[in-house]
Amino acid sequence: MKITIVGTGYVGLVTGTCFAEVGIEVVCVDIDIKKIDNLKKGISPIYEPGLDAMIARNVEKGKLHFSTDLPSCVNDSDVIFIAVGTPPDEDGSADLKYVLDVSRTVGQNMNHHILVVTKSTVPVGTAKKVRTAIQDELNQRGLNLEFDVASNPEFLKEGDAINDFMKPDRIVVGVESERAEEIMAKLYKPFTLNGHPVIFMDVPSAEMTKYAANAMLATKISFMNDIANLCEIVGADVNNVRKGIGSDTRIGTKFIYPGIGYGGSCFPKDVKALIKTADTVGYSMRILKAVEYVNDDQKSILFNKFVNYFEDNIKGLTVALWGLSFKPQTDDMREAPALVIIQKLLARGCKVKAYDPVAMHEAERRLGNNITYCKDQYETAKDADAIFLLTEWTEFRYPDWSEISNLVKKKVIFDGRNIYDRNELNKLGFDYFCIGVNTKV
Repeated sequence: MKITIVGTGYVGLVTGTCFAEVGIEVVCVDIDIKKIDNLKKGISPIYEPGLDAMIARNVEKGKLHFSTDLPSCVNDSDVIFIAVGTPPDEDGSADLKYVLDVSRTVGQNMNHHILVVTKSTVPVGTAKKVRTAIQDELNQRGLNLEFDVASNPEFLKEGDAINDFMKPDRIVVGVESERAEEIMAKLYKPFTLNGHPVIFMDVPSAEMTKYAANAMLATKISFMNDIANLCEIVGADVNNVRKGIGSDTRIGTKFIYPGIGYGGSCFPKDVKALIKTADTVGYSMRILKAVEYVNDDQKSILFNKFVNYFEDNIKGLTVALWGLSFKPQTDDMREAPALVIIQKLLARGCKVKAYDPVAMHEAERRLGNNITYCKDQYETAKDADAIFLLTEWTEFRYPDWSEISNLVKKKVIFDGRNIYDRNELNKLGFDYFCIGVNTKV
């Protein structure tokens, strides 16, 4: 079986590489010539543990190829996965321009049965639009060719995407024919030998499943952040509350850690898109609107604590930021809380020094020379009036606080991930503030 993956972003590149890893011949296509040239040289456009080695291994084996020429790939393919971007439009809806462009290209060039699979996160009804776009092109060519459209949403966690793909919790596939189901079952057989289930369903349900999953996880995060904020007011410790509710198997321990809000490429975009989908059919997603509101507000919580601590006299202060990516094990800064915090600090005349293990180039691309980039967390701490912990990278877990004490101008830490020990820091003379515990700030 030969497949083409259109789009070499996070989803497309991981998907194509993992399929190649199990022996399927894969061509990954993108219109970005520089990106494709780099991939042919083994240079990945994203940071994902283990991906570079897997790409190199499968390129060498001749199982993984890269191209900018989609038309030439169409008729060499049994299955074409659409994994292009679906960025939020101005109104929050998913922009399907690139998805439909690919669909039209397929229709303009196909000459045999092809299964077209939407891998991108797309709203309910997208598969119908893909089918219409392909059929319109076939009609213009005067051809009567059979083809199938399926939905196969991804559930990849950045930082652990290869493991998620190779050992999935579940594989969701929406199909509209037995032929499509047979092809997808064959394609995913190598990933189901250890009992990982393929859940077949109708296409609209598969499209909705992706949004519902991300919306549920986002809801858990915002709910816990709301509880954390209340804990601060009433004098409760959210860390104890989290343990208390997490022991309930109906709730579980995942996604109930308080923090400074969710970011990344999925949750913010997908929550907005689901809200917009509901709005277009006359239904209001009341819970998700609250989820979004809480999350937007939560991204400012450390900044507000900082302002209150210094009694609003923050102009000219130097702030050290530990972590910039929206979560560990990725260089992704899309919708990262760090961007909101940096914007607020700069707007109030603060100087910002920052360090992240892998996101420094991405930060420089986004922020230019507006902040100072440091080689490690100790360099950021030198002469700092405050330290913000924004991303819980492993190397930030056990800093040498004695050395930090000698570097900083003022001993105050704002911990956005609740990873440090208040008592330990207080003994060393630090003022310490986190999420859902403090009442002073």
